Amino acid sequence: MAIGAVTRTPWWAWAWPLLALVMLGLQLLVRGNVAITALEAFALIATVFAAVYHAEVVAHRVGEPFGSLVLALAVTIIEVALIVSVMISGGKDTSGLARDTIFAAVMIVCNGIVGVCLLGGGIRHREQDFQLRGANAALSVLIALTALSMVFPNVTISSAGPTYSTAQLVFAAVVSLVLYGSFLFVQTVRHRNYFLPVGGDEEHAAPPSNRVAAVSAGLLLVALVAIVALAKVLTPTVERSLESIGAPESAVGIVIAALVLLPEGLAAFRASRANRLQTSMNLALGSALASIGLTIPAVAAVSIFLHQPLTLGLGPKEVVLLFVTLILSQTTLGTGRTTVLQGIVHLVIFAAFLFLAVVP
Repeated sequence: MAIGAVTRTPWWAWAWPLLALVMLGLQLLVRGNVAITALEAFALIATVFAAVYHAEVVAHRVGEPFGSLVLALAVTIIEVALIVSVMISGGKDTSGLARDTIFAAVMIVCNGIVGVCLLGGGIRHREQDFQLRGANAALSVLIALTALSMVFPNVTISSAGPTYSTAQLVFAAVVSLVLYGSFLFVQTVRHRNYFLPVGGDEEHAAPPSNRVAAVSAGLLLVALVAIVALAKVLTPTVERSLESIGAPESAVGIVIAALVLLPEGLAAFRASRANRLQTSMNLALGSALASIGLTIPAVAAVSIFLHQPLTLGLGPKEVVLLFVTLILSQTTLGTGRTTVLQGIVHLVIFAAFLFLAVVP
């Protein structure tokens, strides 16, 4: 890893998560204070950087491809908890939140994070290599997951609107778990070499000790919980800001996905700049798969057992954006070698996604 040999945890790596917890405590005592809100935003950003550091320490200790799973799974579990909590408290008004957040996560990962990584790595290293077979495996699962969860509800007739009936929802949840579980088995056991760095292991510095890695694992969990808790606290302010500029309600899902994926995005970008593009692709594509594969079963269970409405089908504009993104990903990642051009193309599509979200 680019972090080098780690013998102890730096002060800021534990101070920022603790600051975030302190700000959450102050929120319970002082509400609506502008200064507290500004400090919460600062604590959120600082904690994101701390989360990235701890994730890299843990990943360095366990090695690839397991290291890339650490942050992807941890962040996705917290994301699911945030979506479910908002669904339970929001009622019918949040029926499309899971769909909006998952779709935003796919767009952010496949166009935003991948684009920034390819551009940043290409500028510094001209051309970079990664395992084509691993990328193809991830993309094939991603295509199946996105189609089954966000496109098929538009064409089924068992329930009205872009929704699934109870039986269809159960089927979609089971299939999502099967596909994601199968991918994890292939990535970590059956074909682990597909997801290892090109030319062998890229680690040069000695891995951290078990004690340092255990401390970072605990602080990573604290940091992720604090990030999502602060994001939830700041969500009303974000919603008011979006309303003031006339942005649609779906933009809330973009904000949630962006905040939750920020640690992964920063970690992936740092890896690409260090000429570890395989790690970047493992982080990016793995997080997109985890976002769908774990979120769909969770929200399906909440919808069924608590009788909460759940809208999964995307609109025509979003379906087109999804189709373009998947085709583009298959094309740009279909050679195993990347340049700045692929990064620029992905970022243009990401810019179109953001613009059309605000100006539909």
